[in-house]
Amino acid sequence: MSTQIPKQTEKTEETEHEGPSQGDVRRSEKRRRAAERREQRQAEEAERAKTDDDTVEFRVFRYDPEVEGKQEPRFDTFYVPFTKGMTVLDALIYARDTYDSSLTFRHSCRQAVCGSDAMFVNGGQKLACKTQVSDLEAPVRIEPLPHADVTKDLVVDMEHFYDQMEAVEPYFDTDEYPDGELEEQRQTRANREKIKMSTRCIWCGACMSSCNVAAGDNEYLGPAAINKAYRFAMDEREGADRKQERLEIIEQEHGVWRCQTQFSCTEVCPKDIPLTEHIQELKREAVKNNLKFW
Repeated sequence: MSTQIPKQTEKTEETEHEGPSQGDVRRSEKRRRAAERREQRQAEEAERAKTDDDTVEFRVFRYDPEVEGKQEPRFDTFYVPFTKGMTVLDALIYARDTYDSSLTFRHSCRQAVCGSDAMFVNGGQKLACKTQVSDLEAPVRIEPLPHADVTKDLVVDMEHFYDQMEAVEPYFDTDEYPDGELEEQRQTRANREKIKMSTRCIWCGACMSSCNVAAGDNEYLGPAAINKAYRFAMDEREGADRKQERLEIIEQEHGVWRCQTQFSCTEVCPKDIPLTEHIQELKREAVKNNLKFW
């Protein structure tokens, strides 16, 4: 699983086109003049920003497979006026709205909950909405997550990550239900504290991107998926048979035993989940599960 740009295929199909009408020519010329005026305004704004002491230089990865001339990866430079409390996501939104409306990246809640805006910022996996520009050294370099196929600019294909999460069957399954129809299924405080951190995963993919094992083994479940398995396997309300099945999933060849305990996943997790510790605990559970005394 490596960061790569999809190969381009040449279109060989030929189609016949009639000559443009006068109306088409006028509209095309009108769009061209409007684009020139927009580019001129953006260039003037950029020049003013360069001389402003309160601006920050951002070098942003660009790639667009559908636009001729933009199919080769490159970095574009944007100068963004700095304001107190500005995040990397704020800066990207400013650059998109002010300089280049084609700049593409994912974002949603802006509160470090949705996990959609994980990026590679100054050499580390971070949530753009959570990362303060004031904490970074300029120029700020922003790239898509490593070890994933780039779709466009800062957007990567997350399908493989979601497949790995689904592989551990992240669904709660119990053997016993409360007697009363409206009675809740109780959990002890101690057990809740044990699994509390594992429930905070926001599926951002930062941990998977940082994992060297996942980079070289496309079948490795990865820290996020194993953490999700931990969340259910360690829940005391999980059924015994279901827990057994879950342990069999994570102790396979490309499961917990592939982890090399590098702690890179723990270091980049934006929710401070002790991912490596959870993986090691599942290793111990797998060993105990296979011990036979007779």
